[in-house]
Amino acid sequence: MVFRNEVARVILDRFKLDGRVALVTGAARGLGQAFAVGLAEAGADVALLDRLDVDETRRKVEALGRCSHSITHDLSETTPESAAVALGEVKERLGRLDILVNNAGLIRRSPALDVMASDWEEIVRIDLTSIFYLSQAAAKMMVEAGQGGKIINLCSILSFQGGIKAAPYTAAKTGLAGLTKALANEWAGYGINVNAIAPGYMTTELTAEIRSDPVRSGPTMARIPAGRWGAPEDLQGVAVYLASDASDYVHGAIISVDGGWVGY
Repeated sequence: MVFRNEVARVILDRFKLDGRVALVTGAARGLGQAFAVGLAEAGADVALLDRLDVDETRRKVEALGRCSHSITHDLSETTPESAAVALGEVKERLGRLDILVNNAGLIRRSPALDVMASDWEEIVRIDLTSIFYLSQAAAKMMVEAGQGGKIINLCSILSFQGGIKAAPYTAAKTGLAGLTKALANEWAGYGINVNAIAPGYMTTELTAEIRSDPVRSGPTMARIPAGRWGAPEDLQGVAVYLASDASDYVHGAIISVDGGWVGY
């Protein structure tokens, strides 16, 4: 029995994030807030990036005894230079950077025939381009520090399916799935794990339109084998796993957390 308890202790220790520093984008609410709180519960200090006020998330993180730092930034305006500045601010204020969670995303639903050029450009800039620039800046810091790191991207079930009335979002999220694998291949040798989470239909602002549409909400629910919409907290466990030592040999994975949607 002593041996079994010791094994359990060692295994659980590999999931701890004590002494680590994470940056979560889109941290003001929804999935981003859940990621920030989950990582803090596992022991990490957390930097919170959003164009919105992150005070609520900051209070939740600090209530757990963790340090936090807020960064106001509009991801639609991200450049390689601004990404480097944001990541440098994390290191300056919290001492290091071990984990990057590229959570922030934008969707505007409309038939593909009606998609405006401005919507296409903004969605792709936020959901794909900004993620590359932030990941590139983070990887440069991690390589320089020589300690490896974890980059976690937020794909979508639409990374595998076409979806309806979401052509720019689907294009960006499908591109992000490919980018995740490409960066994983290039950076694994530096000890940097690049993986992704693909949420299903979650109770967030992004799905409010579908959930309030009586024509679409019923069929959508019927298509989910688990029989319910996902909650932001359903993603915390896989995020902690991908951020921790327990996933050190996992590179380029895209983990669906969707109540069984993709496999249905």
